[in-house]
Amino acid sequence: MTEAPKSAGTATLTYGDTSVELPVMAGSTGPNVIDIRKMYAATDAFTFDPGFTSTAACESALTYIDGDVGTLLHRGYPIDQLASKSSFLEVCHLLLHGELPTASEFAAFENIVTRHTMLHSQFDRFFEGFRRDAHPMAIMVGTVGALSAFYHDSLDIHDARQREISAIRLIAKMPTIAARAYKYHIGQPFVTPRNELSYSENFLRMCFAVPAEDYEVNPVLAKAMDRIFILHADHEQNASTSTVRLAGSSGANPFACIAAGIACLWGPSHGGANEEALNMLKEIGTPDKIPEFIEGVKAKKYKLMGFGHRVYKNYDPRAKVMKESADEVLAAVGDPNDPLFQVAKELERIALNDEYFIERKLFPNVDFYSGITLSAMGFPTSMFTVLFSLARTVGWIAQWQEMMADPSQKIGRPRQLYTGPTERDYVPIQQRG
Repeated sequence: MTEAPKSAGTATLTYGDTSVELPVMAGSTGPNVIDIRKMYAATDAFTFDPGFTSTAACESALTYIDGDVGTLLHRGYPIDQLASKSSFLEVCHLLLHGELPTASEFAAFENIVTRHTMLHSQFDRFFEGFRRDAHPMAIMVGTVGALSAFYHDSLDIHDARQREISAIRLIAKMPTIAARAYKYHIGQPFVTPRNELSYSENFLRMCFAVPAEDYEVNPVLAKAMDRIFILHADHEQNASTSTVRLAGSSGANPFACIAAGIACLWGPSHGGANEEALNMLKEIGTPDKIPEFIEGVKAKKYKLMGFGHRVYKNYDPRAKVMKESADEVLAAVGDPNDPLFQVAKELERIALNDEYFIERKLFPNVDFYSGITLSAMGFPTSMFTVLFSLARTVGWIAQWQEMMADPSQKIGRPRQLYTGPTERDYVPIQQRG
């Protein structure tokens, strides 16, 4: 249930000879927010907040994170409950519509998503414009943006029904596009989605089936894939979500906005952490080399990837669930004694009991185990961020829909602290020394 912000009093800002009373607003939970919208008009001064780490740029009822205690809620539901008891499509419904669906509502939602998984036949030719060695994320950015060229009938952002159709199309078609990006990357023919399969089963089949033999989806892998999608569905106002909102604030169509989010997610500081964590485990190699690595981390010789988080100052709640999936997947299709997994478990044990890491609150995050899990499932590291973008699409489009329905929404226009030259006169080139 969405609650309107409540008044929590006022804060007085004194700047020079001017004192300004600024409203303080309280949400349903979390820190209070000082409303500074009138501050510039009253003081002729801006605030300075690089990275927007202390700035609430929007009002949202989708996701709540308390990084100090390790809490992640989607519409009030804890992520561990959703990951263990729900399904990805049910979480999609929850994020889009605010409530978990009834049985009949879920059946209708699942049916409409399933019926939109196919792509326009001409769309497949679009992939052929990329070089065979193109990175799958490069293909994702281009193809998702190109959806707006194929689906003109849902581009009116002021029409709630068209916004809903675009949301369904994006959620439904993203697995098909992602699987095609993978197949094109490895030189195999595209696989058409099948309506009798679940969302995650369909995606795995489109990635790994080949015409030469029948393909049966491993239920353990399908469950793990669905759980991975849930764990990455939304994460509040991170860099890519803020990018989607900023692009959307200009009135851009939803396909362009999601393409912008994918482009932002491609950055290694955002979406590439699981690949870096996997590479770190490979470099360590075996558990006996961990003590040397730990000492190297303390001496700032090595970087500890997959630990710590910009928001979480406690154990990432998603990491606990991801660890369970890693165990299940390796038991089903890999070697539970896989050196990478043994290194990961031992590294986690040592780090969680070492004062150096405890003092710095360097707990494992979701990326620490997701790379091992995806690798065991058969995905190359080049696909890790693609899977992230597939899962995060529902969060992006739900955030975009929420923004479009917000009457207080304005085009994004951050300010700056200017440090360049002040006004000066142009000098003709012949007179410049």
